[in-house]
Amino acid sequence: MLNEREAESCYLGQFIPLQYHHNMLMDTSRMDNFKAAIERQVFEGAKVLELGGGTGVLSWFAAQKAAKVYCVEFNPDMVIEARRLLAKNAHGDKVEVIHADAFEYLPPEPVDVVICEMIHVAMLREKQVEVIENFKQRYTEKFGGPLPIFIPEAVVMAVQPLQQTYDFWGYQAPIIQFARPGVFSADTRELASPALYSVIDFNQANGLQIQWGGSFTIEKAGTVTALRFVTKNVLAILLENSSTIEWLNDYMSLPVAEPINVKSGDILEVSFNYRAGGAIASLQNSLNVKLKSTAAARAAHLSLVQA
Repeated sequence: MLNEREAESCYLGQFIPLQYHHNMLMDTSRMDNFKAAIERQVFEGAKVLELGGGTGVLSWFAAQKAAKVYCVEFNPDMVIEARRLLAKNAHGDKVEVIHADAFEYLPPEPVDVVICEMIHVAMLREKQVEVIENFKQRYTEKFGGPLPIFIPEAVVMAVQPLQQTYDFWGYQAPIIQFARPGVFSADTRELASPALYSVIDFNQANGLQIQWGGSFTIEKAGTVTALRFVTKNVLAILLENSSTIEWLNDYMSLPVAEPINVKSGDILEVSFNYRAGGAIASLQNSLNVKLKSTAAARAAHLSLVQA
């Protein structure tokens, strides 16, 4: 029988079938940027650990320079597939695929780099934050310091009000939607600039609860029907030229409970509270979106004050 965490993992999508990994392998932005970050951070002769290895491709990138790569995967079917695929590729023999729970596994020796791509927009569903925080504590207890380099090094998250159309051939269906960054649609209008709501630095201690409250000054008249969540993964920080290697997740738009008509200059107040790794519904159920003040009301108040 599955324990509580294993049952939640099944529900939240930890057991992704092999055919869906094809989408990740075909994701140019994901693959190019992880490859660049791994080539940057993994040096000749390094020891590397990957938590949640999937097909093993990120471990294989590391194996081009590393002396040894420990690739941990919880899904027994993916363990078999990763071993099969790595055997077909040069340097795949440097990767040891281990069937284990990332919450419990520690390598037999200190490692220089840890790769963990358990990432979902808004850090929901996948257990990235919890796995890394748990790992840091157990690793320090066993090996002391310093901690390894983490890929990604940090995650930056923002939120933005939208006018999102939910008309599907005349059928009104306000549902969660995902969209590629930089792909523009007439069905989506940005009503205000994004606001930063959380930065997770994996080199620091991080809590699992993510809570934010803030306001937006509406820039375009319309109807707020959704909030867009934006997640940027900082895979590597390049200090020599003050730049980063980044991977931007697909945008996630969550419909609000009740549409809100707004005009330019109106103030929209937003708050939410959720646990990293939780279900999308946990964020959606905590959303509180309301019109704090209107530009017209503030103008009328100012006129009274000046009079």
